[in-house]
Amino acid sequence: MLERFYPDLYISSAYKIDFQSYYDAGYRGIIFDIDNTLVCHGAPADERSIRLFSSLKEMGFQMLLLSNNKEPRVKMFNDAVKVQYIYKAGKPAKKGYLAAMEKLGTDTDNTMFVGDQLFTDVWGARNAGIFSLLVQPIDKKEEIQIILKRYLERIVLFFYKRKCMKEGKKYLAG
Repeated sequence: MLERFYPDLYISSAYKIDFQSYYDAGYRGIIFDIDNTLVCHGAPADERSIRLFSSLKEMGFQMLLLSNNKEPRVKMFNDAVKVQYIYKAGKPAKKGYLAAMEKLGTDTDNTMFVGDQLFTDVWGARNAGIFSLLVQPIDKKEEIQIILKRYLERIVLFFYKRKCMKEGKKYLAG
């Protein structure tokens, strides 16, 4: 039952993902969450995120920001990285993920999702059939509703870790 929340890969940071290896494996689209995935909650794009998006564009990736936030927040971040975006996405509903792939011109075989929350980001990506990468949140300071979800996430991650260990896989990469 908990497997529906398990990421395909759990990595310490979006900035430690070997995107070139995913490009070489045939991935062409990346859907990103913003808050606590790329920058602290509510923060504008910083130099690190701008460099990341620039290098991913050079590799040939198509990218899209998929956020449950309102447009002003998403647009503020996107003004610096200049990719497509969908705001008020309704994650974990798969509708936003499908719309993202349509905008990117990709499909479930060549699209990946990067986010920091199991019950919105990963679950939605899995429902849409997209390869999911869970990253550790950048900042521990979060809104109360997210803090409550993090307690439940710890339970899921405990069983995910156990499964990884049984299968001889690394639990947390990077």
